Amino acid sequence: MLQLEHLLGFTPKRIAYYKLALMHRSQNEEATDSNERLEFLGDAILGAIIAEYLFKKYPYQPEGFLTELRSRIVRRETMNNVALRMGLNKLVQYNQNDRGLSRSHIFGNALEALIGAVYLDQGFTKTRKFILNEMVKAYVDLDMMESTDTNYKNQLLTWAQKNNRVLTFDTVDEKLEKTRKLFTVGVFLDGELIASGTGYNKKDAGQVAAQKGLEVVGALGQ
Repeated sequence: MLQLEHLLGFTPKRIAYYKLALMHRSQNEEATDSNERLEFLGDAILGAIIAEYLFKKYPYQPEGFLTELRSRIVRRETMNNVALRMGLNKLVQYNQNDRGLSRSHIFGNALEALIGAVYLDQGFTKTRKFILNEMVKAYVDLDMMESTDTNYKNQLLTWAQKNNRVLTFDTVDEKLEKTRKLFTVGVFLDGELIASGTGYNKKDAGQVAAQKGLEVVGALGQ
């Protein structure tokens, strides 16, 4: 409870919401007893609050700039990094025997679920304050995000175009892991598989594969 209060910056009223937000499905196969529904709610609230924040912070920037920057902030990799820096991984309940889970984005997903819990417990104003003060201003470097392209897939496709290479992303495997689908996407350079990545949706798997693909072409000196 003390860890949770320190992380949130306030004392929760209805602790049941927070317990559910910190419960990963690997601990309980019943969807109603995991944080997935709260994650859905928190994701929507996070997107709206970040959109408002950027709209006011950058009054002269076009829609494309705002959309791209919001995407970089709310993407799973960013949220997972924020969650780890906040220490949320010490509070999330999950199957620790599954080593793959600790390397996935479950902590970022739990952070979104936590946002949903804060909203239900404290209301919109308190949730907005939590997101902006405890997350964005504390752990998100907007200046770096503005100047860094974190869309690995776009980077790799741009590289291939400049070097007249044929690059494709294809789903090479799709399987059911307990109750969720796990996708594996491969990066093919001139028809040859050079990297692959896995994720619970094709977009995330593609980004992981693209990041590895960039490392491969870099190692080849191309």
